[in-house]
Amino acid sequence: MGLMGLFGGATFVISQISGTQTALMLDVRGIIGPATSEYIRQGLDKAKNENHAIVILRLDTPGGLDTAMRDIVKAILASTVPVVTWVAPEGSRAASAGTYILYASHIAAMAPATNLGAATPMRIGGIPGRPQAPPDDEDSVNGEEPPRLADTLQQKMINDAAAFIRALADRHGRNPDWAEKAVREAVSLTAEEALQKGVINLMAATPEELLLLMDGREVVLYSEKAVLATKDLVIIPFEPCWRIMLLSVITNPNIAYILLLVGIYGLIFELANPGAVLPGVAGAISLLVAMYAFQILPVNYAGLALIILGIVFMAVEAFRPGFGLLGGGGIIAFVIGSIILMDDEIFAISLPLIGSTALVSAGFIIYMLGRLYTVSRRKVITGVEKMIGETGEVMEDFAGTGRVWLDGESWQAECQSAVAKGQKVKVLSMDDLRLTVETIKEGAKK
Repeated sequence: MGLMGLFGGATFVISQISGTQTALMLDVRGIIGPATSEYIRQGLDKAKNENHAIVILRLDTPGGLDTAMRDIVKAILASTVPVVTWVAPEGSRAASAGTYILYASHIAAMAPATNLGAATPMRIGGIPGRPQAPPDDEDSVNGEEPPRLADTLQQKMINDAAAFIRALADRHGRNPDWAEKAVREAVSLTAEEALQKGVINLMAATPEELLLLMDGREVVLYSEKAVLATKDLVIIPFEPCWRIMLLSVITNPNIAYILLLVGIYGLIFELANPGAVLPGVAGAISLLVAMYAFQILPVNYAGLALIILGIVFMAVEAFRPGFGLLGGGGIIAFVIGSIILMDDEIFAISLPLIGSTALVSAGFIIYMLGRLYTVSRRKVITGVEKMIGETGEVMEDFAGTGRVWLDGESWQAECQSAVAKGQKVKVLSMDDLRLTVETIKEGAKK
């Protein structure tokens, strides 16, 4: 620790980051969620405890949850180890939540052919917010209400996000005006444009180039200023633990959706076939895990209710076939619910997955209806209905009541006319265990 100086109205200690020869690199890929937040927090703790010189976040994300993003930003701002966010490799992006993370980092870097921006906050069922336009004079004269560009809640979210990202920009001396524009107008920049506008500190294509360009730069940490010494650092990758990997998998919207379907179908089959055990156990576990994921993800609960209702309708149609009305209504409810379940484009359920699941369900219902139609046309082989119209043979002469041989069994029978042994008779009705028969004339169709 050395000289004392004033910076932005606060006192900082200027230090040289040296003595440690390693940089910890974290790979952040995909949607920013709870798993990402925990992974980064663990990485920062590891860097502090093991005395790494810097932490490099190699970032490629379409965005993610506001809560997870803010947890990450807080952890970066509170870090005593310099954090470098590097949007890489080429073709990567730091969209939406990624832009905030980039602005919060002590050093912001990008590889060529990358981009950042589009940081407008979104809410389920809403539209991207924009500032409310001032009333037009002509509208005021005519007494007409000016067009509303965003509702109050959306506008509050945008104002909050704009102030948040401006504060991050001021903290590290980056372009605050463009940051606010990225929030309010959802604009984006390429790496070259971001460097020109002062949105990022440097552009590097490789980790080695990144370390070389950072060397000697001054950064503002939580309670001090520091000068980086990075050109000779050795980069060590930090891999996520099994818990974070599992959390990352189950909070994937498509995986959570599949778990929900497995859970509901498993419970339905268990209720339809008591004692099967496996469908019930697997269904209950899958459903609970899915509910945990949906608690974290931005779920539209009307969509969730439609999915459950649709599956119930389809299950009732399958196990108690009717005319297909319940099945058809169930498929419609299922598809609509799946589409609106997560209507944020980042968290949207894959349409091919929705379509294939709906087609499988529809195919199963069609199969069950086809089986019902086939069974309805098949001749009855059991019960009273099966006996009517059957042909038997008289066992002994009788007039009124006697016995006939039918399907390998001896039956008591009544006949209005006298019959002789060996004569063929036809069953007209059955009352308890007594048959009513009539004689079959020779040459008559049996």
